[in-house]
Parts: sequence; structure tokens; C-alpha cells
Amino acid sequence: MQNREIELKFPVSDPAALQGLLPQFGFHLDTPRTFEQNTLYDTPNRDLRARTEILRIRQYGPVWTVTHKRTARPGDMTESSRYKVRIETETAVADGPALGHIFESLGYTPAFTYEKYRTEWSAIDATTNSTPHLVIDETPIGTYAELEGPTEWIDRMLAALKIDTSTCLTDSYGKLFLDWKQRTGSAAENLTFAEIAAHDLVAID
Repeated sequence: MQNREIELKFPVSDPAALQGLLPQFGFHLDTPRTFEQNTLYDTPNRDLRARTEILRIRQYGPVWTVTHKRTARPGDMTESSRYKVRIETETAVADGPALGHIFESLGYTPAFTYEKYRTEWSAIDATTNSTPHLVIDETPIGTYAELEGPTEWIDRMLAALKIDTSTCLTDSYGKLFLDWKQRTGSAAENLTFAEIAAHDLVAID
């Protein structure tokens, strides 16, 4: 299914406190804290990255999905640049590793892997007649929340949750990882708990 994804991230210092607030704003828990692993595929020349596209296989608990995302093009409905807007096509697959082998046979190889623990919440918003989401992602380099839904709902939730809008981000986890590498000098190639833990051990030594 293809849809237009509109989202905004913000860092979370206290995930438990944030989640304690959500029920009073109409949120209900969809998926408790679940491990997620994502692998991005690209050509050796990184052609997809050059076109600001991604091709991803994700395992979230027992569920495998394949996703293609691209930036909005002329003719697509667009929003303010303060939000992250992508055109997303996603579907469930029965066997993620088998699909990965198919991608590799077609010339797309694993380019980047990132991991996190994700907790999913959703709400019903009568004002926009939508079912927006808030997810909390515990990554190896920090915890972030993502609000996904209509822009007016995102703005209302930021105000309701008293989030400082100057802390909001549209960066991907890949970009956040590259920024972290630059700050720390880490040699890690992927945003995985094992690689970041190895960096932390070196830093301690």
C-alpha cells in the first residue's frame, strides 16, 4: 500500500514519564516494547541514496515488511519543510531473509543496518478524521519519539505534551547515526546495539 507519511521526531529523556501522559490524550497502546531490526539495501554505487530513496527490509517482532520510501515530487501534495514528508509503499512479506537474497541477486546489497526497541501508541482524532500514531524508539544512541499524522494534529500534540519545538527533528536514524559518529569518532558501520557497545568499551579503555 502506498501512502504519504508525515512525521516529526523529538528526543526523549524519560520514556516512562512520556508514556504515562499518553492515555489522557486519547492514546492507547498498540504494541508493547518490541525489538526491531532494519536493513537498507542499495546498489554498490548507492544509486538509491543519491535519489533520496530507501529500500528496506524490517523485522518487528515476528513480522517482516518490505518498504520503499522516496521524497515528494512535483505533483505530490507537500507540507512545510519543518515536517518529514515521504511517499511510502509498504507490505508484509512471509520470509525476509529470502527477499534479501532476491535483492542481492538483483544487485542490491545490504548498505546499513539499524536496531531499536519500539513501542507503538495510536489515537483517534475526530478533528482530522484520522488515526495518528506516536512511537517511542530506544536506539543504541538515544531514545526518540515520532509523531506521525496530519500536521495540525502533530502541532496539537507537541503543544499538549509540552515539547520544545526547537528540539524537533526530521533526520533519519541513518543521519542521526552519522552525526553521532562524527561527534564520537566511532568506527561503527551500523547502528546496532553490538557495534555501539563495542565503541563504548573502547571509549572506557
